[in-house]
Amino acid sequence: MTMHRGLRGRIAAVALTVLVAAGTLGACGGDEESGGDAAPLRLGYFPNITHATALVGVEKGIFAKHLGAPPKTATFNAGPAAVEALFSGAIDATFVGPNPSINAWSKSHGKAVHIISGAASGGVSLVVKPGIKGVQDLRGKRIATPQLGNTQDVALRYWLKKNGLTANKDGSGDVKVVPQENAQTLQTFAQGDVDGAWVPEPYASRLILENKGERLLDEKSLWPGGKFVITNLLVSQEYEKKHPEQVEKLLQGVVEATDFINQSKADAEKVTNDALAKLSGKPLKQDVLAAAFKEIDFTTDPVASSLVAGAAHAEEIGLLEKTDLAGIYNLAPLNGVLKAGGKAQVSDR
Repeated sequence: MTMHRGLRGRIAAVALTVLVAAGTLGACGGDEESGGDAAPLRLGYFPNITHATALVGVEKGIFAKHLGAPPKTATFNAGPAAVEALFSGAIDATFVGPNPSINAWSKSHGKAVHIISGAASGGVSLVVKPGIKGVQDLRGKRIATPQLGNTQDVALRYWLKKNGLTANKDGSGDVKVVPQENAQTLQTFAQGDVDGAWVPEPYASRLILENKGERLLDEKSLWPGGKFVITNLLVSQEYEKKHPEQVEKLLQGVVEATDFINQSKADAEKVTNDALAKLSGKPLKQDVLAAAFKEIDFTTDPVASSLVAGAAHAEEIGLLEKTDLAGIYNLAPLNGVLKAGGKAQVSDR
């Protein structure tokens, strides 16, 4: 969720990057070329454990089974880039964090996107160098986040402000926040270029188990009941209107993938790790994989109250203008799928 200016100016470049880097979107075509639902759904997600629903859905062919064809996929490091790709028309839907979803809603005045499902809760920590024992020890330190304005970036800056520390967008202030790709953070932390990072899994566990970091804060401790949305599913309203059947089929896949993760933990870990290995070229170590999965609750519940609170946090630190979130959710298709499967409904409150 890039909350600063220049979003639209980067759309064309981002779309081109997605097409080239993902290598899977170039032949996706449009309605005129392929005809209606014959064109595969184009789906974005991140190579993170917090996106295991997407990783499992793609790797096990669950999405392909329900959609009738494998989705065309593209992966991203953080939400702002995924949202830009969605705005540009390079993808139709994406798994993404709550703050980028809010920004997409705000930037489009509620006309471009809907959140249609939750995917994961939890799985985010502030990991620091040994010797940093409390928030005041962060004064003068460099802390990494995945990208300016993304969900973890907002969470860190808001938490620092609540504890009396400044962290300005230009890098000045009591704490210097350093937005960078998660994979890069593993290197900069090991080299001592950053003193800590507020990151999702598996990067938090990797910093701890591979680089001798220490968990200063589990973000769960900041939320009622330890529940907060870290990943939800965002869809283009245009695609939603043109292809409601495909949206329903995607949601059927999301529900099945979620059930698989929760009912077959060991198998889900292996499938997820296989998917990550394909994306990164190297699987996670077993201890990292197990530790990361323990931190996350995989659920189709979007934990809507935490998204509303996250928007308020972004507004308070100056990364989001006052935004009316009424209508950001369209959970009717998901609740239809859940009802058909005899499962509890989810709420947009």
